[in-house]
Amino acid sequence: QVHLVESGGGSVQAGGSLRLSCAASESTYRGNCLGWFRQVPGKAREGVGIIYTGGGYIDYADSMKGRFKVSRDNAKNEIYLQMDGLKLEDSAMYYCAAVCPDGYCLCTGRTATESMGDFGLWGQGTQVTVLS
Repeated sequence: QVHLVESGGGSVQAGGSLRLSCAASESTYRGNCLGWFRQVPGKAREGVGIIYTGGGYIDYADSMKGRFKVSRDNAKNEIYLQMDGLKLEDSAMYYCAAVCPDGYCLCTGRTATESMGDFGLWGQGTQVTVLS
């Protein structure tokens, strides 16, 4: 069964760090383009970063570069989002997504900013709240 499950959200003081995890089923994870997106109530969902689980490709939305880092662990079928220097405006629901539910879709030609519509499988999200 295909699935994506996010974890690691919570409340953190401004300036702090959080690491989100996304556990994928093996069939979803294999050779696939996965990504992190976020959404604030009342606003459009936006891209954070995408990563190819086969290696060699990572793309970030311009506004996320520097403070956010996407990584993967192929042994665990997981991707991560390390968030440092968190700001109040980073408070959002963070979602993990995969382009192809059954794997084997490249990130080539896709970007975190422009390709959200390509992602066909989504997790339930994990809430991040940054406190002042």
